[in-house]
Amino acid sequence: MKPEFAAYTEGRETADRLTRGEFDIGGTGSTPPILAQAAGLSVTYAAASAPRPANGAILVSKASDIQSVGDLKGKPVALVDGSFLTYFLAKQLEEDGFRLTDVERRDIAPIASSEALRDGAVSAWVAMAPHLEQSLASGEFRVLANCGNLIPNRSQFWTIEARGLSAETLQDFAGELKLLGAQIAADPEKAAALLSAGGEEAERRAWTRVVSERNWQVITAGDALLREQQAEADTLYRHGDLVAQLTIDTKNGKES
Repeated sequence: MKPEFAAYTEGRETADRLTRGEFDIGGTGSTPPILAQAAGLSVTYAAASAPRPANGAILVSKASDIQSVGDLKGKPVALVDGSFLTYFLAKQLEEDGFRLTDVERRDIAPIASSEALRDGAVSAWVAMAPHLEQSLASGEFRVLANCGNLIPNRSQFWTIEARGLSAETLQDFAGELKLLGAQIAADPEKAAALLSAGGEEAERRAWTRVVSERNWQVITAGDALLREQQAEADTLYRHGDLVAQLTIDTKNGKES
């Protein structure tokens, strides 16, 4: 197998791009494939990263009087809505006895979210790498809640039935990902340079830290992974983000 990499910046577009045939397998956080299935697509999982407990935190201004997630009730919160950050926020709110509907979600891109929090247009920002690391380094913000082990927070590699990929092809793809993960772990500086190409030095430093601290192991999709996805789907349904309860197919594209 000689996979070709297709670069795009918006993971929430993955289902549409797969449907249009722009590529055969997408790599996103855990939420887009769930939303794709909820939209009627037949989703098959190929592989996933190791959990990423450091990727995700709720930030507030250093001068803010907000001291707990419960203090966000009724307040505007910036995030990339429909990404894993929505799931993280839902679980964090549950910890304090609240729901997603108890905050005012604002779907704002990361850089604009940082500016909105700085200007006081939002009360909190659910941030992810590398913007999380860059923003904390500025000294303007503090962490209200870390992602930690609250959610598995894996990268998911998935496809849809219309792409027509065989189980053998998906297995081969997972093997290629495992090799790539080993290469990244062996040379994180090279990976950081690729990820920050065209960016400023601060972005390169942030990516270097992110890449160096991550576990780059990859697992082939199996029952444990599908159970994690089911737990997320159940949470999003409880919070009203899914209009109907979703069942993640344990066959995962295989013949019964």
